[in-house]
Amino acid sequence: MDLTAIQLNIPQTVGLAAVFLVVGELIKSRVAVLGKYFIPSPIIGGLLFSILILIGHQTGAFEITLSKSIREFFMVVFFTTIGFSASLELLKKGGLAVLIFLAVVVVLVVLQNIVGVGLAGAMGANPLLGLAAGSISMTGGHGTSGAFGPILENLGVTGALPAAMAASTWGLVFGCLIGGPLGRRLMQRYKVKGRAHTEVSEFETDESEDNAPTKKKKGGKQYLMGTIMYTVVLIAIAMGIGVTITDYLATKEIVLPGYLGGMLVAAVMRNIIDLRKLRCPEHEVGVIGEVSLAFFLTMALMDMKLWELVDVAGPLLVILVAQTILMAVFAYYVTFRVMGRDYDAVTISVGHCGFGMGATPNAVANMQAFTSKNGPSPKAFFVIPLVGSLFVDFVNALVITGFIKLFS
Repeated sequence: MDLTAIQLNIPQTVGLAAVFLVVGELIKSRVAVLGKYFIPSPIIGGLLFSILILIGHQTGAFEITLSKSIREFFMVVFFTTIGFSASLELLKKGGLAVLIFLAVVVVLVVLQNIVGVGLAGAMGANPLLGLAAGSISMTGGHGTSGAFGPILENLGVTGALPAAMAASTWGLVFGCLIGGPLGRRLMQRYKVKGRAHTEVSEFETDESEDNAPTKKKKGGKQYLMGTIMYTVVLIAIAMGIGVTITDYLATKEIVLPGYLGGMLVAAVMRNIIDLRKLRCPEHEVGVIGEVSLAFFLTMALMDMKLWELVDVAGPLLVILVAQTILMAVFAYYVTFRVMGRDYDAVTISVGHCGFGMGATPNAVANMQAFTSKNGPSPKAFFVIPLVGSLFVDFVNALVITGFIKLFS
């Protein structure tokens, strides 16, 4: 049987990705366990397509090649939007607890990569494979895995993308499973008492004027700055300057990931906006980032070569078990103690299990399940989402880039 080779251009790739993005959402809405563990719809749809490609490869019937340039474009857009979230002003407003937890997160990110690289090397595998099962997939999740998987493959790590995606899915599940038991053990061991649902914390928020959403006045400056056009212009400028910088550095033999320039320029632009007391269109940036991530992830999963995962499955499983143990031990002995050894610290430790092995929604789900029985922790629900939404992807990307430079 002759192999049917299909090469898709940019519009065809985007259209097909949109179809499988919708298919993934439909499947998730009908399979309860997928929603329980917050498996993203792009992962479901993209994985389904990659299974179809696997069938075509194994039978020798067909192969489909997607446009990689549009996937890389969506990746750069997404990480540029992450840069616009790196506000030093918001970090200061978050207080000391946010700074402390961010430092805790950075330490875990470094340890995850040390464990991954060390175990991969000990088993005779490429050390960079350990990064795929390190903070790329653990703290980073599917989005960071989709970004760095192809980079690792270009550096000679066969199967890095499917390995990172598989590791991310492992993290989503086990991050949810270990959080609750760890919280119960901390409360029993250190005799920490829960909190009545009527208690108030300094981290409670109200609907004051300061917290009220900014009104947009048609024809005024605020309205102009709040438009999608203004947001797109900001992102486009950051991307353009960022890519120009990374291309220039490449001529000086300083090679950085293509998305990093846009992310750093966006961070500078965000803090200039804050200093000038202008309004950063956070909602619009978030929407564009969410759409870009959804298409990027779908295309990354669709382009996976699942047959390459077989060669790295053994070492990958060993590393993932070790990462799960590391997360539990770290949350128990480090996160809990550093964050104050009280009920809020217990709740943050529970959330960190989901956060350090999955994503912010996993952390929130862990904390919601835990606090529903033991009482509220506004501090935990303030600190973890703030760090997760504004800073973790930024610092994680910088740490990963450093490890890649060190071991490539």
